[in-house]
Amino acid sequence: MKLEQILPDEAATVAFGDKIAKSITKTPGVKGAILYLHGDLGAGKTTLTRGIVTGFGHQGRVKSPTYTLVEPYELEQRTIYHFDLYRLADPEELEFMGIRDYFADNCVCVVEWPQRGQGFLPAADLLVDLVYVDDHRRVTLQSNSEVGEKLVRALS
Repeated sequence: MKLEQILPDEAATVAFGDKIAKSITKTPGVKGAILYLHGDLGAGKTTLTRGIVTGFGHQGRVKSPTYTLVEPYELEQRTIYHFDLYRLADPEELEFMGIRDYFADNCVCVVEWPQRGQGFLPAADLLVDLVYVDDHRRVTLQSNSEVGEKLVRALS
């Protein structure tokens, strides 16, 4: 199942992230989710993640964990892990950091540059592709599991 939407600006990208967070919270049978974010540098992956994290109630700054690889947000409703694997030198490093421990059923894991962790990451529920088209962004969500299908339906 697929959903495509135009995001005219940064505010719309954050708002769409908030909508994703609300769909995870309100969709029956969905406790957590794994999202793979694809897109070029500057395409809006961290901006979308900011909307997801604040959509779950985080009040502080949301930054890209480019150098730390993961930024945890332990919130009342869920724990969210924001991964940025752009600077990952070897996917095997994920095994050494205990990557499997992050992907619990009730957690939301948002992974930027997931292709760099191939072979060490669990499958995504949602594949999210962000691209610039003229002066706006286009986001495409592709379900990759039953949870992903439920979320795309909730967002449609």
